[in-house]
Amino acid sequence: MTTTEHRPAETHQHTHGPGCGHESVLHSDHVDYLHDGHVHREHHTPEGVHYDECATCTCGNCDDACAVCVCADCTCPTCNHQACACAHCSDSCNNCACADCSCPTCTHAA
Repeated sequence: MTTTEHRPAETHQHTHGPGCGHESVLHSDHVDYLHDGHVHREHHTPEGVHYDECATCTCGNCDDACAVCVCADCTCPTCNHQACACAHCSDSCNNCACADCSCPTCTHAA
């Protein structure tokens, strides 16, 4: 599971999900929603559901969200673009969905 800083996003008038109108991106063990320059992820608590801002790249080369970072030399451990090393696909490790993946760095989405 990816550990992220808990930073609640602004209040929403709708629930993010399929057909909500916002682009979705698989990011490690969750789905992020691109929303007006922000990257939101659903956060369940005993009090209900709200959305948090997802992690920001820490590599020093950019200040983008990890889900959409495209730095060629990124060293951030939570960014979304490390390439899968298994023989079955060429997707990023965080988006890989191979059932029999042998890549040591893939973190299959829930």
